[in-house]
Amino acid sequence: MEIEFTKYHGLGNDFILIDNRSSSEPLVMPEQAVQLCDRHFGIGADGVIFALPGNNGSDYTMRIFNSDGSEPEMCGNGIRCLAQFLSDLEAAEISSEIDDIGSQSYRIHTLAGVITPRLEGNGKVTVDMGQPQLRAAEIPTTLAEADQKVVNQPLEVAGQSWAVTCVSMGNPHCVTFVEDVAAIPLEILGPQFENHPVFPQRTNTEFIQVVRPDYLKMRVWERGAGVTLACGTGACAALVAGVLAGNCDRRATVELPGGCLEIEWSQTDQRVYMKGPAERVFKGKI
Repeated sequence: MEIEFTKYHGLGNDFILIDNRSSSEPLVMPEQAVQLCDRHFGIGADGVIFALPGNNGSDYTMRIFNSDGSEPEMCGNGIRCLAQFLSDLEAAEISSEIDDIGSQSYRIHTLAGVITPRLEGNGKVTVDMGQPQLRAAEIPTTLAEADQKVVNQPLEVAGQSWAVTCVSMGNPHCVTFVEDVAAIPLEILGPQFENHPVFPQRTNTEFIQVVRPDYLKMRVWERGAGVTLACGTGACAALVAGVLAGNCDRRATVELPGGCLEIEWSQTDQRVYMKGPAERVFKGKI
């Protein structure tokens, strides 16, 4: 069966997007997704994202397979790309450009709940990421008692003690603050954090350098994908962790290798808002 796809990226975090609205099950299996994501023998991507029909009142459903075939609960850069993809699909179906693109928003069902991205009309997408989950059982991690927060908790990795703060943005994150993110051997440390026994569902890991309270530098090892140029949920988790640890403001720019995201943890509603780009790269058929 021939399947059309469109490749998008959010700050270099790249995805293969598939219009899956005709079926409630992904058109590509996890083992096929691994092949498609291969950067030498496939299309090349950090994951494959499917736009499926909505359920329980949502407009659409998002499923994603990582480059290793695993399925994460959510992906921040991925859902921005999905929102742009859906807008492009809808525009093509009515054979015209949508005039008021700034008013476009979608309620998208994910394994982390319903997420609401809104297209801003300037190439950027703002996503209401919901409230972060902070209890150890919610992340999940055994670093603290089930109903306790994990803030600046010592964790032994690679013969060194790291002060880590754990946050769930619908998926698990382990955040640690360092003097110089460029000096971190990410390929060595990342897998050891991801697969540490204190994280029963593995974890994403963010190394954060505080440049100013309103400006953070971040490098990330993504669960199931490895080193990536950006991670939206990771940037959100980093800001929340920074606030919890007293390292940053509730609103900050997070600089990743692929570019910058604007993150806010609202004092008013305790929800996290992420703004960043989503760009189409090319179309093809497989």
